[in-house]
Amino acid sequence: MSLTATHTIREGAFGNGTHLSCRACGAKSPLGPFYACMECFGPLEVGYEYPTITREQIEAGPKNIWRYQPLLPVPVDVASYPNTEPGYTRLVDAQNLARELGLRKLWVKDDSGNPTHSFKDRVVASALSATRELGMKVFACPSTGNLANAVAAAAARAGIRSVVFIPHDLERPKVITTAVYGGTLVAVEGNYDDVNKLASEIAGEEEGWAFVNVNVRPYYSEGSKTLAFEIAEQLGWRLPQQIVIPVASGSQLTKIDKGFTELGKLGLVDATDYKVYGAQATGCSPVAQAFRDGHDVVKPVKPDTIAKSLAIGNPADGPYVLDVARRTGGAIEDVSDEEVIEGIQLLARTEGIFGETAGGVTVATLKKLIATGQLDPEAETVIINSGDGLKTLDAVADRVGPKVTIPASYDAFVKAGLQ
Repeated sequence: MSLTATHTIREGAFGNGTHLSCRACGAKSPLGPFYACMECFGPLEVGYEYPTITREQIEAGPKNIWRYQPLLPVPVDVASYPNTEPGYTRLVDAQNLARELGLRKLWVKDDSGNPTHSFKDRVVASALSATRELGMKVFACPSTGNLANAVAAAAARAGIRSVVFIPHDLERPKVITTAVYGGTLVAVEGNYDDVNKLASEIAGEEEGWAFVNVNVRPYYSEGSKTLAFEIAEQLGWRLPQQIVIPVASGSQLTKIDKGFTELGKLGLVDATDYKVYGAQATGCSPVAQAFRDGHDVVKPVKPDTIAKSLAIGNPADGPYVLDVARRTGGAIEDVSDEEVIEGIQLLARTEGIFGETAGGVTVATLKKLIATGQLDPEAETVIINSGDGLKTLDAVADRVGPKVTIPASYDAFVKAGLQ
């Protein structure tokens, strides 16, 4: 990606961000339209020089992710530009689910409450800011569905052209809830990894195209930190002891870890220990397999699972997910599609939260981690529900429905034994 010929990056475009740093070799690059290290081609992420930041300063901010503007690569006036204002979703005290699973204390961070009903609104808002500051003209992405929704909606709100690429066999609700925003939706024959490869090729050739999770990725991924910030703030400015996070590319997990770490370094929370657990579906579980095998390299797989939002066979952040899980004393596990469906129903039945398949993966993995003794049932635990079950209705469509059909009479009601 390159800047347009007449565009100059303004001072403060990336807030307190000061540079880009290679996650592989540590080499630093200037802030700008760069996403791969010039020394080793490793992935870049944003580095900061933070001023003093107080809890009171954050609490006085808006009830969305921009309350954390000083901790993100966005300008101080970011909220003044049209955006979907995601974030500050509820943290649910999941007493019923905790009781059923034998946990002392469990919270569900329910990100289905975001504008397009998934956590992707967070990362897209951060990417949109970078796209604007870099002078890019097309807002684009390859997506397994949730990101497609978020990009199309954010582009419509901001008045910028969107082009979204999806696998041809994506769930119908996710196709509709992307197309409705009026951008250009392109179905690509193949799976997500095929779509991502095409997006990378286009990003390398077309000037002015910002692919949020490809060539704007350093800024995009920082949006996931706001999950960590909100969890800590909603817990009364402290860190949970354990957290279970769904793994697709792995970026959400690594950035939540980064967010917790930054809060500790800034003195906004006590830097207490916590364990990070990753959740995958067995039909696309390359990171879980690498964890079990003790490998540092993640071997790509061909996805075959109902959890399409997690169906990334070659996850970009896979090695870093392994690092986080091992460093914190956590683990990466996977569960079958049958367990995923049971997880969706369990969360809905106990807490009234209808999660999509990724949420089912997370709940089922939590259950498995408890059963295998990998997760401490006495430790305070948070799980992430990253999206709304209305997007993946097919997963449970043949499992739920009316218990009985009766004539419209009281006698029929009585005969059915429904008193």
